[in-house]
This record gives sequence, C-alpha cells and structure tokens, in this order.
Amino acid sequence: MDALHWWRQGDAVTQGAAVLLLAMSVASWVVILWKLRLMRRASSDVARCTAAFWQAPSLDAAAQRLQSFDREALVLPLVAAANSIATGPRGESLAAQGGLSQRLTRVLRDALHGVLGRLQFGQVLLATVGSTAPFVGLLGTVWGIYHALTAMAGAGQITIERVAGPVGEALVMTAAGLAVALPAVLASNVFGRFIGRVEAELEGFAFDLRELLCPSDG
Repeated sequence: MDALHWWRQGDAVTQGAAVLLLAMSVASWVVILWKLRLMRRASSDVARCTAAFWQAPSLDAAAQRLQSFDREALVLPLVAAANSIATGPRGESLAAQGGLSQRLTRVLRDALHGVLGRLQFGQVLLATVGSTAPFVGLLGTVWGIYHALTAMAGAGQITIERVAGPVGEALVMTAAGLAVALPAVLASNVFGRFIGRVEAELEGFAFDLRELLCPSDG
C-alpha cells in the first residue's frame, strides 16, 4: 500500500526515474547472471581445451577433440583460424599475400578479438548502470522533495509532521539508486579481472600456436 501511495503521489518525473531504475536493475541482473554462467564455463573450458589441444596428434584432430570441451567457443576459433592458414589454399587477394607468419598473426588476432568481444559483452552496460543509477535516484529524490514541498505550500501551513512523510518517501529513490548501482559496480570489477586473466591465457595460447606453425620465426 505504501508503494502504491508513493506511486500515486509522484508526478511523471518521479515515476519515470523509478521506471528507469527498475529497467537498469533488470538489465544489469540479466547480464550478471548470464556472465556468471559464461565465466564459470570459461574458467574450466580454456584450461581443458589447451591441454586437449597439445595432446592431439594434428590440428584437424585437435579441432575435433575441442568440440566436446569448448562449450563457449573460446579456443576453437583460434584453432580454426590457424588451421585455415596452415592447410587452406592460398588465394590472390591481399589477405593471402605475405609470409606464413604474417598471415597467421592476422587471422589469430582477428579470432582473438572476436572471442574477447564475446567475453566483454555487457561490461559497458554494467559500468554505465553503476555510474548513472545513483544520479537517477538522486534526481528522483530532489524532484520528489520539490514536488512535495510545492504541494504543501499550496495547502497552507507547513509542519514537520507533514514534511517528514513525503520527504522520507522521496529519499527512497536515493536508496534505490544505490541498490541498483552497487551490484553492477561489483560485478563489473570482478568480471573485468576475470576477463583479463582469461585474455592472458588465450593470448599465450595464440602465441604458442603461431610458434608451432612458424618455428623458424622463434
């Protein structure tokens, strides 16, 4: 009943801020839960895939073996890119010019960027929610207080009892903004550190894979 009373007493600005905070909260929690699943899989899949790769007798066999380990397709794109250069026909385009080392570096870099883009998906949303939600809540609070005081001034005498209720309801918006921002900030920091660790592992694997196919450049 209190929430409904607050909603009815608020104007379009206050209600819009509340709806925006709700949308931010839902979006950030969807991303957080999805990335938790992704990171849990990645933490085990990358290690298992790299171990399975080096135990395989050939690139083709490694690609087949990784199908059952790489559930999020984090290592397979690197192997597929290297395999396409090592065994594929050489065309006449500019991309096919240059030595094997240059072509491998290019395709491995492109594949690594694609994998990292998938790992980093949602980080911008979490950072944006974490930095803007407190200000949205503060805007709702300031506007709610102004709206309440304006309504009271038009009603006649203002007492502390009449001010405390509307002001207290308006301050809930500040708390709501912090409640939306804190999980997003914490998740963004934790996921950022985890992505950095996985990125280092994938970069090391890409370097080793390039050295395997171009031993003369080592």
